[in-house]
Amino acid sequence: MTTSGRRTRHARPATPTLEDLVQHPRSRHLISIDDLTDDDLRTLVADGVAFRDANRKGGTKPLQDEVVGIYFSKTSTRTRTAFSAGALRLGASLITYGPGDLQLNTGETSEDTGAVLSRMLNVLVARTAGDEAEMRAWASQQRMAVVNAMSAGEHPTQALADLTTLSSRFGRLEGLRILYVGEGNNSASALALALSRFEGAELELRTPPGYGLDPGYLARAEAHAARSGATVRERHDMADLPTDFDAIYTTRWQTTGTAKADPNWHEVFAPFQVSEALWETSPKAVFLHDLPAHRGEEVTAEVLEGPHSIAFEQAENKMHSAMAVLKWCRAGDVAARGE
Repeated sequence: MTTSGRRTRHARPATPTLEDLVQHPRSRHLISIDDLTDDDLRTLVADGVAFRDANRKGGTKPLQDEVVGIYFSKTSTRTRTAFSAGALRLGASLITYGPGDLQLNTGETSEDTGAVLSRMLNVLVARTAGDEAEMRAWASQQRMAVVNAMSAGEHPTQALADLTTLSSRFGRLEGLRILYVGEGNNSASALALALSRFEGAELELRTPPGYGLDPGYLARAEAHAARSGATVRERHDMADLPTDFDAIYTTRWQTTGTAKADPNWHEVFAPFQVSEALWETSPKAVFLHDLPAHRGEEVTAEVLEGPHSIAFEQAENKMHSAMAVLKWCRAGDVAARGE
């Protein structure tokens, strides 16, 4: 593909060499929620809750002497800080890259970049403006784990933070009833792929017409739900809402790094604002928001700052779930070293 004059070639992941398999037996990648088995997903959520419950106290440093690279081509407050702080708390050292720092900008292929970085880094945490293809190219080696910190289609580490928050609050994910209101963006697609794995969970998506969940992601979530006994539904209006949700979730209307072609998009989104009226039929629901928030657009200030909001607790849990992801990515290599 070509981006800002940069030519990037993507290829199928290469078969790991014998050297890779012996020296680096299990560097695991997290590029999509669908890269995880059900057991992996449950482990990551449980570990996120455990890190939260540890309340930042000292303990083992499973990433001692490891190096984590942080590459963000787009802005980030929570995710970048979460992975940076989490890596440091696990004992790792950091190297950070801005959008103009890598030779990708001069035409180096993604495969070559990944091959080089993999000989110096243990984990690469990356946020890009494109699809998953570039990250898959970086992951075509066995040495270095690659973590998707948000791509155009999916934000898997956000979903892990969401599930960590819900599990910590309710003590379970099975049977929870979640109302998601707003654009069917990358946070929504990741949430749908993750929550649909849990028996009895219900995800009600209310998205503006023309701004729904990508059909491919919706189909994958529905397939998970059919297998697990969960429910995923999407409508493009706010009429006839079910009652007694456990959580009500929204995201900013202008997804990071994107713009809407329709100059009148605000009018389409207006009926989907989260206000206190939604709590009339779900009085015990908590409020979630992946932040940043725009008060008066997707959510009123009364909701964001009110007694039901756990949005800033959810933001803190990004660090705890980031620690769980880093531990999971490197668990096999750490175990092989006898640590």
